[in-house]
Amino acid sequence: MLTSKVCEQFDYLRENFPDELDASGNYFSAKGMLKQYCPDKQCNNDINLVNGGCLWLLDIFYGSKTVFSHYANKNIDIFVYIMMWLGYKLNKMLNTQFPNINGFYNKNMKGFHGYTKRIDDVDGYSSYIDLINKYNYVLDIPNKDMSKFYDAFKSLCKLYTECDNSDSNYNSYLEKTQEFVNKYEQLKEDFEISEGSTYYQLFSILSKDYDNLKNKCYYFPPLLT
Repeated sequence: MLTSKVCEQFDYLRENFPDELDASGNYFSAKGMLKQYCPDKQCNNDINLVNGGCLWLLDIFYGSKTVFSHYANKNIDIFVYIMMWLGYKLNKMLNTQFPNINGFYNKNMKGFHGYTKRIDDVDGYSSYIDLINKYNYVLDIPNKDMSKFYDAFKSLCKLYTECDNSDSNYNSYLEKTQEFVNKYEQLKEDFEISEGSTYYQLFSILSKDYDNLKNKCYYFPPLLT
């Protein structure tokens, strides 16, 4: 299940590796934070930066039994949100080289030790490559489409953060709720979501986490089915 704790980790990454370039056209603070995750500890190009960011997220949520329990709440579905982030970054930074995650995976992930190293004492996966293979349906989704799902995920995270904030403003909360619902419904208009379709599981994860939030916070408008 998605939690505000999960969203805080994505927020922290975005603070250091922003979704948008700064005024100088740089991802100004990412290199130091991601250095140990970039190939050969060199965050000197976009491919290495994206790899570093992806591995940082994977390590935060899936790097050991402890973090899997603490941050991911033993929820493997958080991996799909990481892939949404990856698709967004590829679309933003490397769209001419990699139209989907699959090309990037084959060239820059599956042979890199950071993804192939064994992770012990965790149920459900033995390495990040194993985790990717369990969710391989995401690999061929166009990055421009994954970017739209990532945008909806960010809106959902705003709701989780607001829900856990005792100082949150009710009107602001309703505004963020409607923002997510509008994005979700636009996705349903844009893509084929019949059961068994490529996008069905992405919608299922978003809607499940929205429904979970309804159980603990204010009134939510229903999602279209």
